[in-house]
Amino acid sequence: MVKSPDGKKFAWTAVVGEKGQIVIPKQAREIFGIKPGDTLMLLGDIERGIAIPPKSAFDKLSSQIFGGEDNKEEEE
Repeated sequence: MVKSPDGKKFAWTAVVGEKGQIVIPKQAREIFGIKPGDTLMLLGDIERGIAIPPKSAFDKLSSQIFGGEDNKEEEE
């Protein structure tokens, strides 16, 4: 990953193409380690908008909630 600029919040723009596709800006991909083939989730809220977290953020959470490998160690 590239060293991010000072601060924790960032903003970029992306244009939606005719097929509904967007390009994630290079700086954003570098800062957040997004590579070709990565799966991202789109979460939407009518009032707050769209968030695009990496799928890996939910893999760990769902594993903890539904008894994945992380929970098995705690139960023993």
